[in-house]
Amino acid sequence: MDNVDYLSVAVDIAREVGPLLLQHYEQRVAVEYKGEFNLVTTADRAAESLIVERLRNRFPTHSIVAEEGGGVDRDSDYVWHVDPLDGTTNFAHRFPAFATSIGLVYRGAPIAGAVYDPLRDEMFCAEKGAGAYLNHQRLKVSGASRMNEGLFATGFPSGRRHKEMNIHFFYQVSMLSHGIRRAGSAALDLCSVAAGRLEGFWEIGLNSWDVTAGLLLVEEAGGKYGDMRGGPYELGGLELLATNGHVHTEMVELFCDIYAGRYRFPLIPVS
Repeated sequence: MDNVDYLSVAVDIAREVGPLLLQHYEQRVAVEYKGEFNLVTTADRAAESLIVERLRNRFPTHSIVAEEGGGVDRDSDYVWHVDPLDGTTNFAHRFPAFATSIGLVYRGAPIAGAVYDPLRDEMFCAEKGAGAYLNHQRLKVSGASRMNEGLFATGFPSGRRHKEMNIHFFYQVSMLSHGIRRAGSAALDLCSVAAGRLEGFWEIGLNSWDVTAGLLLVEEAGGKYGDMRGGPYELGGLELLATNGHVHTEMVELFCDIYAGRYRFPLIPVS
């Protein structure tokens, strides 16, 4: 691995995308559909085009994986994972929770990442072995040691709703904690774990571009991530659990119980 300052490049590009997204946000962009409920907008495509162009010009031998299909495959050890607009549904409805996420992986491991929230001018960034930061302030995960001291977040897919089982996990965690937030941006949820705003985040069916930068932020802020059954997590894996580390074992035990059909709190009948 060379000594190029990849993080500065990611930060600069993410910050450049911010005004573009805000301009589209104010204009109420037209919505298209990639599936029955899976939205895409002109803002997604314009932001991705800008990011990919900047990365290709700066690193012509690197591979790029981008949500809207604008990436390139160079068979490289270096792969950029780009979500130009994480939280597209929020964006389309003018719900103020969305961000740009740019992460770099070297031989399968995240080494640099930036997540920029242009509405709040919050730049989350991390470099392998160098810590995680929010606008130059060092981040550290929360010190909560039990789920009953914590606030958590999750997400639900726009597609595959008839196969979604996360409602079972949602209910059990809600009964054991201060509550659950479902804000619609996995990248920002992971940043919130890194920043100590949340004790944990889990979701089923995320893509690499959703999480590459955020996972590095969690790790560099002192947190932990893996799959929901206690195993390792690889980019593109089906299940993701990221926590402050202190509640990780407790959450894994809870999730394993749920997978085994052991519910600590039975669902209350509607009538």
